[in-house]
Amino acid sequence: MTTALPRVVSPEEWATARESLLRKEKEHTRAADRLAAERRRMPMVQFPKQYAFTAPNGTQTLLDLFDDRRQLIVYHFMLYPGDEVGCPGCSLLVDNMAHPAHLNARDVTLKVVAPATAPEIDRYWSKMGWTIPWVSAAGTDFPADCGIDSGFGVSVFLRDGDDVYRTYFTDGRGGDQFISTLRYLDVTPFGRQEAWEEESRGTDAPSSWWRRHDEY
Repeated sequence: MTTALPRVVSPEEWATARESLLRKEKEHTRAADRLAAERRRMPMVQFPKQYAFTAPNGTQTLLDLFDDRRQLIVYHFMLYPGDEVGCPGCSLLVDNMAHPAHLNARDVTLKVVAPATAPEIDRYWSKMGWTIPWVSAAGTDFPADCGIDSGFGVSVFLRDGDDVYRTYFTDGRGGDQFISTLRYLDVTPFGRQEAWEEESRGTDAPSSWWRRHDEY
């Protein structure tokens, strides 16, 4: 239960508090810019295997997933062979994926990869109403090679000619940055209403309230 309300102050006091916070937000933005630059300078490791992914239009290799672009972002989705539904957290993240045209304009392709079979993924995508491109990694070493035996994550790949390299990976709380729902909640007075944030702001365990969008 969220009980704490912000203090009520005069317009002048609110403006002063807002200016103080704005200075910190600008510092945070500049620090994030520096971190993004460091991320871009990460070394890369070659991924030479010819994986056989199953896509709606047939078998594809890792190189094929780029769709003739130079950069590829892969979301490793937790849907496994035999599963009727996907992970609620992964589903929340896919709900937050923007129209791919914006990434495509910057030479980036976004694909979701899951270990489930193609019919299982297609069935779940239809249930959720998603159009984000997906492929099945069933029968491949791709999840294991990415360190995703039983979890989720985000991998980034770069293509140089026909050679493919992995440049970045994150999981855990690193996935928060891809969920705009959380960014919106973070600017509200009650936030995510999870116990770790602040006293009297909530009692829920981290992510315990997440549901598939048709289950709230």
